[in-house]
Amino acid sequence: MIGAIAGDIIGSAYEWRRTKSYDFDLFTPASTPTDDTVLTVAVADCILHGKDYTATFQEYGRRYPDAGWGGMFFSWIFSDRPAPYNSFGNGSAMRVSPVGFAFDTHEEVLSEATRSAEVSHNHPEGIKGAQAVASCIFLARQGKDKEEIREFVQTRFDYDLDRTLDEIRPSYRFYETCQQSVPEAMIAFLESTDYEDAVRKAVSLGGDADTMACISGGIAQAFYRAVPTPIVDKVRTLLPDGFLAIIDEFEARFPL
Repeated sequence: MIGAIAGDIIGSAYEWRRTKSYDFDLFTPASTPTDDTVLTVAVADCILHGKDYTATFQEYGRRYPDAGWGGMFFSWIFSDRPAPYNSFGNGSAMRVSPVGFAFDTHEEVLSEATRSAEVSHNHPEGIKGAQAVASCIFLARQGKDKEEIREFVQTRFDYDLDRTLDEIRPSYRFYETCQQSVPEAMIAFLESTDYEDAVRKAVSLGGDADTMACISGGIAQAFYRAVPTPIVDKVRTLLPDGFLAIIDEFEARFPL
């Protein structure tokens, strides 16, 4: 799941200072883990230790209140009675990558993606976004090629993945919904030649850069089987020790 986390950190500097350029600096003084990383680690913690998603998301959110949460989810974090709020925001998709890496059957992946999403994002589009991203990672792990992944996602989830980035980029802007950001992040992966290329392409759309790079980066890690060592080394310097412990435990238990 380090690929998703690295995508988040790389994209973080361009979430509010958006770029349509491909040749941006991968890391800047503004590069930092955001809510995408916090909840990705939280999902991994739940999978590793059988924890409850609601309680764990609240625990992590309260520990990192300045991670850049959306307004509705921030209220959910601090609620005494947290309940799903019918969200179809891309928060369900940004945090789901560990599910795609951890389970051995597609049905398990789809079921666990739903469980990770529905505690907050229980709208059908919110669940669909999580399932679609986790499915891409699972299929990539299974050795499926890009056309097989594209065909499955289009057939099962009705996302239009036949567009090109060059067609999307000119008019694309910041969207936080699953249906307006998850397919575009997947297209960035589908057009990529390696991990870094996937992340650069996702950021260069000029949208919700950290989340889209997080999604594209998670899929790219599964497909290309690695994240470049210099990127991993830099990312690890930006993460707290507790996150590194979860990441290392997860990758030891669920190696690619």
